[in-house]
Amino acid sequence: MGRRAVAASLSRAALSAAVLVAGYFLVPLERSDPATWAWFALALAGWGAVTARQVLAVSRSATPRLRAIEALGLAVPLLLVVFALTYTALGRADPAAFTEPVDKADALYFTVTVFATVGFGDIAPVSHPARMVTTLQMVFGLVLVGVIAKVLMGAVSVAVQRRERER
Repeated sequence: MGRRAVAASLSRAALSAAVLVAGYFLVPLERSDPATWAWFALALAGWGAVTARQVLAVSRSATPRLRAIEALGLAVPLLLVVFALTYTALGRADPAAFTEPVDKADALYFTVTVFATVGFGDIAPVSHPARMVTTLQMVFGLVLVGVIAKVLMGAVSVAVQRRERER
């Protein structure tokens, strides 16, 4: 595994994250959408499908460790963007959903502070829907990201064992 391969893998992971964040800020959310919950459920299902696809790609890769880095570089930012968009939609539908009005930048900031378990306290969920989504994000952050990491490392192990058998 050469330095070029590592640099390329890290570059693709960073590019994935940058494209997702740029796309997040470009998605038009000018009005509150009454279908926020349906959109949220579909977005989480889409995230699950993308993550499952990434696990398969890792298990079939000739360079599984690098592919796992790329997979995490896509799956984690995608999950953060899904929650940030949901917080933005909740804030637009109910400006009192949080301790202060949230725009896209605030929603992304709040998402990352919850994910990182920092919780500065400057923005907090107040409404029941906002608290439910925040609680769900905490569960995803603590449980599913750990599961994703374990599954990806398992896929790396399978691919490495397969390569060793082929030698």
